[in-house]
Amino acid sequence: MSSSQDPKPQEPDNRRLIKALEGNWQAETEGAATYQALADREDDPRWKYTLEGLAKAESAHAKLWERRLIELGSAAPHYHGAAGGQADSLANRIGGTDAALRRIEMDERKHVAQYGRQLQELGDAGSVEILQKVIADERAHSKALKHMLAPVSSVTPVVDAPIGQHFSRPLNPQAALDALRERKGHRTPASWIGDAIYGVNDGLGAIFGIVSGVSGATLNNPNGAHLVLLAGLAGMVASALSMGSGAYLAAKSEREIYEAELFRKRAELEDSPEDGMEEMALVYQIKGVPEEDARRVAEHLSKDPEQFLRALAAEQLNLTEDALSNPYVSAASGALSTAIGAFIPIIPFFFMTGLPAILTAAVISLIAHFAVGAAKTLITVRSWWSSGLEMTAVGAVEGIVTYFIGKALGGLGS
Repeated sequence: MSSSQDPKPQEPDNRRLIKALEGNWQAETEGAATYQALADREDDPRWKYTLEGLAKAESAHAKLWERRLIELGSAAPHYHGAAGGQADSLANRIGGTDAALRRIEMDERKHVAQYGRQLQELGDAGSVEILQKVIADERAHSKALKHMLAPVSSVTPVVDAPIGQHFSRPLNPQAALDALRERKGHRTPASWIGDAIYGVNDGLGAIFGIVSGVSGATLNNPNGAHLVLLAGLAGMVASALSMGSGAYLAAKSEREIYEAELFRKRAELEDSPEDGMEEMALVYQIKGVPEEDARRVAEHLSKDPEQFLRALAAEQLNLTEDALSNPYVSAASGALSTAIGAFIPIIPFFFMTGLPAILTAAVISLIAHFAVGAAKTLITVRSWWSSGLEMTAVGAVEGIVTYFIGKALGGLGS
């Protein structure tokens, strides 16, 4: 009777199976903790309800895996993650709720892929049965998160709907529009993080190149460290001013172009409102709206001349007034972040000279490149280590090339 179980030959596979199921349990438990922590912090009742439902579903999955582990003779697993799951991670804290949900949605898709591989690899009937249920649920979770991440949802959750079908009762369009405007009225954390990362990266790369080049040119010069420090500080100031003024002029020019186009369009509509309606109808037809419906939409919009003007300008310029940057904010953030990045490579030259200063500058600059690359994942869904290594490689190539160019130019000068 026991020989049919064949325990000894199956022991290595059983250990592998238990390890896989324990990993599944940990992932589902962490997912439940993450969803619940996000739900506890959410003010929007629609989002809160959906997140709580997702937390309950993940907890149910964890119980299924725990039950199966006990059936296989394993002890009840212990959770090793944070109480709030991934909700308290640096990336999710700084990136905001939208960034957190994007990461979680990506994790849900990864779980589906991982569970799909386990269907083929585990070879355990009880686990396969659980996998089939969990995979369907995880796909529904991903769908629910995509609904939440939509710019605005035209539907609202139904209280007793299953996970993944929370969005089935029509929501008042005005309420949806008000919610969208409220969200658009606040600059998201990811926005300023992106600007800051760009500025730090620009300053770091430019001054690291200057420091490397001047170091190569002045390696045998007794005043080499002093010259590198002067060049680095001058480059830092120049880069910060250049970035700040460039950001200011770009934002100001963008706003001026928008206002000029708005003025021109307003004059055209005053002279020939019929042409404007025809143009708007054609825009909607290109987007796939039937001709008759497109004309009705254009006619309806034209009843409010100012709104019609802005809608027409937005279609032509792919830009709205809400999306325009503040020139002063752009200038300040660009200059400050660039100065911070530019200051990093010159720090060692305040305290050291010669080759030790050069090597130290190279090390901290490459570490900073890695940190900047990893920080980019606060607003993207790439792996932090791959993004960091990519930036490090770019910085290393830049430093090596500029160092040898500086060394060659220094040799010509001698």
